[in-house]
Amino acid sequence: MGHLGVVEVVGNGVSGFQQGDSVYGMVRLPEPGNAYAEYTAVPASQVVAKPPILDHIHAAAVPMTGLTAWRALVDEAGLQRGQRVLIHAASGGVGHLAVQFAKALGAHVVATASGSNREYVNSLGADEFVNYREQRFETSVAPVHAVIDTVGGKVQQRSLDVLTRAGVLVALPAEVPDVVKAEAERRGIRTRHFSVEPNSDTLTMISRLVDDGRVRPTVSSVYPLAEAQAAHEEGRAGHVRGKLVLDATTVAS
Repeated sequence: MGHLGVVEVVGNGVSGFQQGDSVYGMVRLPEPGNAYAEYTAVPASQVVAKPPILDHIHAAAVPMTGLTAWRALVDEAGLQRGQRVLIHAASGGVGHLAVQFAKALGAHVVATASGSNREYVNSLGADEFVNYREQRFETSVAPVHAVIDTVGGKVQQRSLDVLTRAGVLVALPAEVPDVVKAEAERRGIRTRHFSVEPNSDTLTMISRLVDDGRVRPTVSSVYPLAEAQAAHEEGRAGHVRGKLVLDATTVAS
């Protein structure tokens, strides 16, 4: 889900925003954002101007997944131009933006997804594609400097086999198990896990990439606010291409 909107009222002492401004952001996480609503109060420090190139629906698909992908690639993995990165579940919410960010950073991107997503993932800029249902990435991919894991489970252990010494495994779904950490340390591989936080400076950088046409968010489905439960059920079922968005301006059918 995402958070989007137009400024209705500006609080006392707030500068840089005025009524009618279009903004977007990820607010208050890890506390409840209270953004599944027609109106919500948000800290001014946690929103930035919406990229003009995006409508509100597509803008809503960016903040949480974008901040997560950027932190994983830049802050945790320290990805550099020319390095190789493997991005798991590259057609998903975080994955589809991570592919585009990595390309914008000048990296060589290896992406895993189902075969039905090959054309889509390649259109995002992936240099290599692995159909995880037909190939084992650890035996079909040359060594990489970083792995961005949005899947978890056995994928974390298997990812160690494709990482170079001094490489880094960034685990997003859950903390890396102790047994995997121990094996990674034995091989000279770093492991990272984090909880994403609001960051207006990073979101502003992401906005520039969007406005420059180098990054485009994908919206898989749009649900009325009253159908938030159905949106979560679709998300839990998996295989969503890009993001699901709630729209408080539409009425349930």
